[in-house]
Amino acid sequence: MGIDWIKLVRKYKALWVALKDDEKTVIASGRTAKEAWTKAAKKGYSRPILTHIPSKVIPYVGQTHEVFL
Repeated sequence: MGIDWIKLVRKYKALWVALKDDEKTVIASGRTAKEAWTKAAKKGYSRPILTHIPSKVIPYVGQTHEVFL
């Protein structure tokens, strides 16, 4: 079953977010991926899940890729 990110879209619209492994809990956010990553790292998370929250909800079907920084 998919994860409902409607609340994330409302709160973090057009921002990058760093998520816990549950893919629901936001650790940090920022205008850039680097900013969100840095904030998460300062909180002790060495490998958060990063994603960009779109400015509006649109249907999407696809896969994700893991990126190591």
